[in-house]
Amino acid sequence: MQLNKYLALCGIASRRKANALILQRRVWVNGKPVERLGVIVNPEADSIALDGNILRAPDRFYYFLLNKPAGVLTTVYDSRGRKTVMDLVPVHKGLYPVGRLDKDTEGVLLITNDGNLAYRLAHPKYKIEKVYEAWVSGKMKPKHIEKLRSGVSIGQNVIVNGEAKILRYKNGNTLIEIRIHQGKKRQVKRMCKAIGFPVLSLTRTCFAGLTAEGVPRGTYRELASEEICNLYRMTGLTEYGRDH
Repeated sequence: MQLNKYLALCGIASRRKANALILQRRVWVNGKPVERLGVIVNPEADSIALDGNILRAPDRFYYFLLNKPAGVLTTVYDSRGRKTVMDLVPVHKGLYPVGRLDKDTEGVLLITNDGNLAYRLAHPKYKIEKVYEAWVSGKMKPKHIEKLRSGVSIGQNVIVNGEAKILRYKNGNTLIEIRIHQGKKRQVKRMCKAIGFPVLSLTRTCFAGLTAEGVPRGTYRELASEEICNLYRMTGLTEYGRDH
């Protein structure tokens, strides 16, 4: 197994961030610092450490679907002591959120210690679908929806698009649904702002086929085995994060 993949499996970091740790000479194998990428390790025979701490893959993977409320940070730890999503799920070693929802954004968030799966679900290569409902300021018309579908610039020569539709109007504002497969930072908010409709509130209703149906805001449930298998299939993995 490649060393960066093992670090991801341990829930330490994504493979890309694991590479950075390796190049910083913070990862040691059998008592020696690793100085290059692409090193192959045998977790059952090799001693692998990060910053002097021996790493071990989790004995069991956990998969929690959290219906995130507004006002909670999507991070493992906050140095200022603010409430994070980790305060809303059981404590298990190596858990971290897959992707990120803004503090004021609500809805579906997956939290797991399955590092390899988390890495793939967050990687644009796998085109994982994310569905949002957004209240925007003003009355959108079909021509605006078409702009979202055809693609809008969100800065730095980045053009993104999404399948969008109008759900309803209220008090001069518009509720839209938008489906995206990219994962740019604050993408939906930036898309709507780019066409003149600032987002008033945002909820992620679906992530990788998972919804918060039956999960009250601020609570969680564990994924069923079938749901976990579906996530493995859509990311090209078999059980326990191994490649097909």
